[in-house]
Amino acid sequence: MLAGTFLVARQPTASATTRAEIASQFGFTELPIALPEGLSKRTVRKVNPRYEHIRSWISSVGASIAAGDLDGRGKADDLCLVDTRSDTAVITPAPESGGTYRPFVLDPAPLPVHDAMAPMGCLPGDFNEDGRMDVLVYYWGRTPVLFLREPGTGPLSNDSYRPTELIPQSTTTHYRGPLWNTNAVAAADFDGDGHLDLGIFNYFPDTEVLDRAGLPNVTMNDSMSHARNAGGAHVLRWVGVSADAEPVVHYVEDEAIDPEYASGWTLGAATADLDGDLKPELYLANDFGHDRFFHNVSEPGRIRFALAEGSRDAVTPKSLVIGHDSFKGMSIEFGDLRGEGRFDAFVSNITTSWGLEESNFVWLNTAADAQQARGDLIRGRAPFRNNAADMNMAWSGWGWDAKMADFDNNGTVEVVQALGFIDGRINRWNWLQELAMSNDLMLSNPDMWPKAEPGDDIAGSQPFAFWAAEGNGRYTDVAGQLGMTDTTPSRGVAVADADGDGRQDFAVARQWAAPSYYRNTTQAPGDYIGLRLYRPAEGAGDDVIGTPAYGAQVRVTTADGRVRLAQLDGGGGHSGKRSLDVFVGLGDTGGAPVQVAIVWRDRAGQVHNQTTSMTSGWRDLMLTDKIEEVSKP
Repeated sequence: MLAGTFLVARQPTASATTRAEIASQFGFTELPIALPEGLSKRTVRKVNPRYEHIRSWISSVGASIAAGDLDGRGKADDLCLVDTRSDTAVITPAPESGGTYRPFVLDPAPLPVHDAMAPMGCLPGDFNEDGRMDVLVYYWGRTPVLFLREPGTGPLSNDSYRPTELIPQSTTTHYRGPLWNTNAVAAADFDGDGHLDLGIFNYFPDTEVLDRAGLPNVTMNDSMSHARNAGGAHVLRWVGVSADAEPVVHYVEDEAIDPEYASGWTLGAATADLDGDLKPELYLANDFGHDRFFHNVSEPGRIRFALAEGSRDAVTPKSLVIGHDSFKGMSIEFGDLRGEGRFDAFVSNITTSWGLEESNFVWLNTAADAQQARGDLIRGRAPFRNNAADMNMAWSGWGWDAKMADFDNNGTVEVVQALGFIDGRINRWNWLQELAMSNDLMLSNPDMWPKAEPGDDIAGSQPFAFWAAEGNGRYTDVAGQLGMTDTTPSRGVAVADADGDGRQDFAVARQWAAPSYYRNTTQAPGDYIGLRLYRPAEGAGDDVIGTPAYGAQVRVTTADGRVRLAQLDGGGGHSGKRSLDVFVGLGDTGGAPVQVAIVWRDRAGQVHNQTTSMTSGWRDLMLTDKIEEVSKP
């Protein structure tokens, strides 16, 4: 009976021949990413004394990578990454992009710093709306720093940026501000006023996590399935830029999320507008328990999110319902996974066989259109159902960042998922399993956690996954067939068409190892629409086009009626950030034009929409009250 049940219930898997055929559609060349000379190469962090016996666990996050047009040359051919080996934020040209500057470290001086802080990620963006790309760096041990790009046309360097506080601090030589421990950010126009707001989501509470002489008031999660004692959410609303000689961007914090739902151990955050009002909904992927999905009910000048949860039927486990899961949410990515003109979502969890075998989530959008989605959301219902098992994407390993992109331009997106935890020699899964079965009353005390020190291994040899469609509604991981077999634990994924050849490349950040870059060399890609969307910039010089049209949605309809939906994503996920370009694969159109419908907000918050006909290729578009094609100065 057991054998018969297994044969009936087991999921079908693609054959080796099928995987090879699917992999043959793609081509990538792995290239090294240049780093500044002389950086240290540590393999573990200094931590608070109460964390000393689990210092490898505490040292398991921080590698990140983002792609964007930082040098203003018109292509997203620059990378901002965090190298955990040196605890530095680095800006460097994408490999083989013809970058005209040398890699350099972003130094927050003269802002106050201290020895017990470490960068966790980079977010490129135009925060002061002058048309030049700035960088937000977020940390463990302090509040984030805005590196505002100074005017000038010389090669990029640390001198090209002016560090400013995101959260105003007293002027001291030693940092004495809030001890935020941030692992996730999301950037979007939350309140619909035409300006970029920020969600800063902290993991550990505001304590001295990385201070070897820190106070013993540090903690761990108070549950494995519904922990709510983390650092909490900070939603910052953009209010303006000062007119000083050295302008500063001003934000205020809104109590946008009910405190009851704002203190999960957040590792991933992302936004997408489901109900058609161009005010994006928010998903928080929380470690140790309930992910949270929020309906955006903001008004200009006031950001507010209302909780929305999934519905459960008699055959659906509680952990496969949004808002009720007990899994270890690690990242979240929105995208049009089925090519039906609706945003679905992919969530990474811990899914290691014979380890903590939970399940990734593939949340398929169940709303027929935006109007139905709005009705569901108003009633507090999240319009998603999990379809990960049926699509063969439920199990991969110890998941982290994930990004959807159409790498062969056939009209169906692929998913790159970072995997792996702690690399060592001695398998400690038995200790972790014992911890997972412990009483929740013990968990918050770090002394009760089993050792996780250098040399210990927990899911430390998992190559990242490259999920590609089989053509039957299911996906298969073809990373091995593509030669992507490096088992070093990975964390962040960044996607961009760095060389502008109509094939999207990607980069992977690795924990305690050098990052990797994968140049897309696919031989026969399909057609595509690539858009760089701008709005007029404030006081822009002759060297810039404009500021990104954050939140703009693009709906592409081909001659045969296929529909694809994409958005200008301001930045979300775990520790990887895609470029600000909008890219849609079309398949073979035979050169026929497609209909491109764009909906956007101008800088006053007014919504506009226009449909135009386009053929395959890249375009720079200025969005005012109409669409106008422009060119790089």
